[in-house]
Amino acid sequence: MGQCVLCKRRLTYISSALQLCAPCILADAAATREQAAAVHARARGEFGLPARPPRTAEGLGCRLCTNACDIEEGQIGYCGVRRNDRGQLVGGDAQCGAVQWYHDPLPTNCVADWVCPASGPAGYDTFTDTEGPERGYFNLAVFYEACSFDCLFCQNWHYKDHSIEGPRHSSDEVAAAVNPRTRCICFFGGDPSCQVEHALSAAHLARKQRGGRILRVCWETNGSVCRRALEDMAAVSLESGGCIKFDLKAWDDSLHQALCGASNRRTLENFEHVSDWIVRRRAPPLLAASTLLVPGYIDAEQVGRIAQFIAQLDPSIPYALLAFRGSFEMADLPTTSRREATDCLAAAEAAGLTRVRIGNVHLLT
Repeated sequence: MGQCVLCKRRLTYISSALQLCAPCILADAAATREQAAAVHARARGEFGLPARPPRTAEGLGCRLCTNACDIEEGQIGYCGVRRNDRGQLVGGDAQCGAVQWYHDPLPTNCVADWVCPASGPAGYDTFTDTEGPERGYFNLAVFYEACSFDCLFCQNWHYKDHSIEGPRHSSDEVAAAVNPRTRCICFFGGDPSCQVEHALSAAHLARKQRGGRILRVCWETNGSVCRRALEDMAAVSLESGGCIKFDLKAWDDSLHQALCGASNRRTLENFEHVSDWIVRRRAPPLLAASTLLVPGYIDAEQVGRIAQFIAQLDPSIPYALLAFRGSFEMADLPTTSRREATDCLAAAEAAGLTRVRIGNVHLLT
């Protein structure tokens, strides 16, 4: 139970950090935006990250993601990785990535596992040589320790400790981690968007060095990357049998900005753009989507509107609804209930989607 600082209502599901209810956020009043901005600034300040994307006339322009930072000499961008070093933009490039990786046994619990060649016959026999799960093989999970968003409910928020200062690795090192038992690479985080040059370099190197073996390339992203890089991401996934998994966090931009610190316009535009590529390869699907069901904020109405958007593009696009577990600035919120999840599932199916599922079922209360 908490109280909204604007409408003064006491509600069961309200973040004590944000102190704003969903109706007030959706009203998009100036006071709401100011309150949310202050919360993000405080949360980011604890990690030394800029409160907002830098905008200086003398700064160098980084255009890798939607934030379009203009970074002064000696300063860092919103992500914490990109910096202006004596008049040159560095960080997140092929030689210097804030990244770590590990080998995850297949089949793994990724967002699109239910339509992936690693888990079943999708793409057999071009992108997999098994009609069942690829047991005994691995996914190279490549985690980027920076993000273009600032989600208050982030499930992997510990990466922020390494965004500015932490281990750095070249794309060659990532590509070298691919071994004969590696069947796929998934770039996620954080988000690969603000280090997409590094990720694409690693992907192309790994594909070049694979020696004819199956090696799919996938992405889990908030979709905020620039269009040029997005097309390169889509191309390597299309050719390799991988997919791009967009995290569509909210439909209304006011809600998205309050929760994630950034607009979702670029994300929706990019999702629509990749949907035009679907006809080039139907199986396995090139494009998938997911939404985290945050109690009190991301409900059946938000999911229904996201689902309508997806269905208008192609009703066969896979859509996963993910159970939320309290974390980061929203650690006080409860886990998604089974009723909330089933209501969201019904809303997505009513919108016309033909491939929807509830993920993280074990978390539902």
